[in-house]
Amino acid sequence: MIPGTPSQPLASRDARVVWHPYTQMRTSPPPIPIVRGEGVYLFTEDGQRLLDGFSSWWVTIHGHSHPRLNAALSRQAAQLEHVVFASCTHTPAVELAERLISVVPPGLTRVFYSDNGSTAVEVALKLAVQYWGNRGEHQRRRFIALRHAYHGDTVGAMSASEDSIFTRPFDSLLFDVIRAQAPYCYRCPLARERATCGIACLGEATPASPETLGELLAHHGDSIAAVLVEPMLQGAGGMIVWPAEFLSGVRRLCDRYGVLMIADEVLTGFGRTGSLFACEHAAISPDIMCLSKGLTAGYLPLGATVTTDGIYQAFLSDDRTKTFFHGHSFTANPLACAVAVESLRMFEDSDVLTHVRALEGWLRRGLEPLSVLPVVGDVRVLGGVGVLELVSDRATKAGGGYLDDVGPRLTRELLARGLLLRPLGNVLYVMPPYVITEQETAWMIEQIRDVLVTLD
Repeated sequence: MIPGTPSQPLASRDARVVWHPYTQMRTSPPPIPIVRGEGVYLFTEDGQRLLDGFSSWWVTIHGHSHPRLNAALSRQAAQLEHVVFASCTHTPAVELAERLISVVPPGLTRVFYSDNGSTAVEVALKLAVQYWGNRGEHQRRRFIALRHAYHGDTVGAMSASEDSIFTRPFDSLLFDVIRAQAPYCYRCPLARERATCGIACLGEATPASPETLGELLAHHGDSIAAVLVEPMLQGAGGMIVWPAEFLSGVRRLCDRYGVLMIADEVLTGFGRTGSLFACEHAAISPDIMCLSKGLTAGYLPLGATVTTDGIYQAFLSDDRTKTFFHGHSFTANPLACAVAVESLRMFEDSDVLTHVRALEGWLRRGLEPLSVLPVVGDVRVLGGVGVLELVSDRATKAGGGYLDDVGPRLTRELLARGLLLRPLGNVLYVMPPYVITEQETAWMIEQIRDVLVTLD
């Protein structure tokens, strides 16, 4: 007998069989039963309307159930739902690759598909190591990644991520990564002031710290395969917004020491930071770029790792040992590719980036006045992302981190007001679908302000 019938409440049926991420505490509230989405809103089984303030984990960029994307998905489903990509090809995958290389930073010309952000990063790491091996430089097998990094939940992506509650249970599985300082200006690792720091945390011009990227490359450069960064915005590590000068400095240092630069734009790609890709803020091109999340506008899983032709050529050979033996069952799924193509068309003809830049202004005007609240230590805004770092003491900047109880408390109280957010502990952020209006943005910030006042 099947336990549960369609007539029973969705939440009670779900609780019997589904294992949700991050909600295994016995005190965790039951999952919210969502039955429909439209624009920036989600609708629950009992009729409540919720504003999706974080784009359902940063993916739903054009809003829920968009008519154009629905139609693209339907058209493709009527033609071809899936085919193996190891020995076949199809129009949506080719068209998507053509469109991607026409909009990514110059020099990126080859697209390797996978099926999510973590695997896009795994592909990049493996490509970098094998690239050097195929060239006969087998000593280049190490990576430099940054403090506060988060690159995904698969083993390679976890290895590149900062040691945290997400990675610690799996320490025995992870490989060693060299860790460089990140430009966390609110908590500067070198105790400098941003106005006069000269981006000292990069360690490019003068020795600043043994853990700056410049110093680490000077010491380890000959063994490094690649430097991996989340350009302009480090996401799950605390929504840390960078100065563009740090990003341009990463590119210069990689060039100086002859190592590859990998840009993890899984979060930042497709308009989230106000430019189509975050690398544009510093006018740089990485050697490898990782894409997912907004790639399909939240409809279907799809990853893409985009490289230069020089990297591709290192694998093109009659020697099969130089083949990149990596693939997934749903690589280049036609349904996902077709929706991604339509999403990129929408960027071309719907002035999406202009709206994101307007959203940036609305977020600044609404969030920056909250800096006077005793619980707000720092306000950060970049493109369609607004961040409030909450503290228990503004003088010492003391904060509870990801496990701070303030996160679940804020989630509950905002949900009761009709706003769906998921704080990173003491880092409260908003990242709504781009179709949000000025009035809806103001309402969202009003709910946040009213709840934060109760924390004083």
